[in-house]
Amino acid sequence: MKANQKSKPQFAICINTDDPDILTPRMIYEVLSDESAAKSNYLRVIDNEGEDYLYPANYFISVNFPHSIEKTLLSISLPISQPISTGRGRYSTSEFQKELD
Repeated sequence: MKANQKSKPQFAICINTDDPDILTPRMIYEVLSDESAAKSNYLRVIDNEGEDYLYPANYFISVNFPHSIEKTLLSISLPISQPISTGRGRYSTSEFQKELD
């Protein structure tokens, strides 16, 4: 990849945590590329405090979103681990899946 090209955004959903104040299960997190961490089975993610930090890879499931959703997630000024609002509260899993379809 050329130096002026950006890598494709990566996201993961938290499925486990030992500190729910830092990582929240079922929330979406941005994953930053870190080959060294990946070799040790860790991911570098932007956590609930807005900091990038290494966490065990088994705390997450990687997800691929359509470009429009990636763009929206990256444009959110709050940490993307915050619940997505529909104006009626949080998205349920079925509502979010309908949005993806």
